[in-house]
Amino acid sequence: MHKRRAADQAYHRVEELRDSYGPPTQQQWTARQSHTYETALRAWRDLDRDVRTAMTEYVKEEEDGARQSIESIEEEVGRAAGRTGPGA
Repeated sequence: MHKRRAADQAYHRVEELRDSYGPPTQQQWTARQSHTYETALRAWRDLDRDVRTAMTEYVKEEEDGARQSIESIEEEVGRAAGRTGPGA
């Protein structure tokens, strides 16, 4: 749940930067803006990958009788992390 929240926060940071800087294809970003955006994007991707890896490992460790799908685990974690709407 903590990893999901961190990944969600990192994603929101990427969105904030994109909104603040404007579309890169329509405006020339400064080198600093590009670096900041790329760093935030990498952080989000790394955190999201860590979440997915942790969920996959959890599903594999479950006993066969209690095994859940990765989708149901993602939904549970999303709800626990405070996500709402589809894909929560």
